Amino acid sequence: MDKIKILVVDDESRMRKLVRDFLIRDNFEVIEAGDGEEALDLFYQDKDISLIILDIMMPKINGWEVCREIRETSKVPIIMLTAKGDENDELQGFDLGVDEYISKPFSPKILVARVEAILRRANKISEGETVKAGSIVIDKAAHLVTVDEERVELSYKEFELLVYFIENQGIALSREKILNHVWNYDYFGDARTIDTHVKKLRNKLGKRGEYIKTIWGMGYKFEVNG
Repeated sequence: MDKIKILVVDDESRMRKLVRDFLIRDNFEVIEAGDGEEALDLFYQDKDISLIILDIMMPKINGWEVCREIRETSKVPIIMLTAKGDENDELQGFDLGVDEYISKPFSPKILVARVEAILRRANKISEGETVKAGSIVIDKAAHLVTVDEERVELSYKEFELLVYFIENQGIALSREKILNHVWNYDYFGDARTIDTHVKKLRNKLGKRGEYIKTIWGMGYKFEVNG
């Protein structure tokens, strides 16, 4: 399956690299433009662009003008980035047909989550699989976890660990097995890193952290009570 292509437009190369690195890590293809003129050239050349992340304040042609011109011919999803926290900017963006509006500084992880949510709405990526265990619900495609209907923020490895536990409910899992499946080639360290992640995961799950049982001298088992 071809990767989804995203155009990142910002005159700051560091900002482009930051956004690009996070998107590539989530398996998107990224092309970049350093100003509005280059952005329009790339957009007209490449018919496979599925989403545009667009800075407002740029040389040559600003983000508003780029958005206005693109909207004359295309409904491609657009996320606007701005250093301003001005409500008028936001309203102008939505008037122009902007899908999302994010003020700098922002969390790259949040940006990627917004990108995925918009692409799902545009049917560019599938809804993905939902995994449930007791009061825990995981949307694997969106990397979202809710516990008792409250959203819980997990790190990438905490998320992977929770998914692995839930997909192996009732099975005693050794630390070695968890390392092989969750950390695999990313792993540098020893088994204590699992214990640290389990402790953090339990804390974030609150009272549902008790679903993760410790098997002394071996590892862990995920079991929903009752």
